[in-house]
Amino acid sequence: MVDPTAAVPRPGTDAQDGGEAPTPPLRPGHYDPADYIGCVLRSAAETGVSPQLVMTVLYNEAYKPHHPLLERLWQWWKPGASFGVGNMHRATFEQIRSRYGLSKQWHDLRDDPAFAIHAAALYLKDLDRSLPERHVRRYTRDELLALGYNAGERNMRAFARGVPPGPMARSYLRRFRDNRDRAASTLGKAGASREAAAG
Repeated sequence: MVDPTAAVPRPGTDAQDGGEAPTPPLRPGHYDPADYIGCVLRSAAETGVSPQLVMTVLYNEAYKPHHPLLERLWQWWKPGASFGVGNMHRATFEQIRSRYGLSKQWHDLRDDPAFAIHAAALYLKDLDRSLPERHVRRYTRDELLALGYNAGERNMRAFARGVPPGPMARSYLRRFRDNRDRAASTLGKAGASREAAAG
């Protein structure tokens, strides 16, 4: 018997979406960013962003279910809600879409996890370009990029100068630090699996 709430593979439709990706499961608590490791690795390679950074951001954004039906219901209740496994807001997406000539729309983020991951990697790439080389030592570069992903570019640059983050950004940073090892472990297991398959 087929479980209708299980993740179902969906094919990618163009080079911008990162390839095939399963639909996030409907059941709360069954979503795992590790299911998207192939998309993370492809998008990170295409954008020049650290795969660990992208994966850690996905773990940070995994606090809510990402099934398309649930995201539609969430948007009905909260029209300004973010979409996709990367939880991207419309204004941010439109900026990325315009800069990179993406063919898909904002609402496609909820239906196409690979595309959502690719958009997240592009945004992290842009944040990296705008972050000054010199910044306060209390944060790593990846931590500042994660703060930028959460709080926006202007706030990221302020944090880099030493302006203290507010409570929400501090909470995001704590989760990011907690999720770094989890992301590294996920990537390490994928690397070991590829080596075993090649050997």
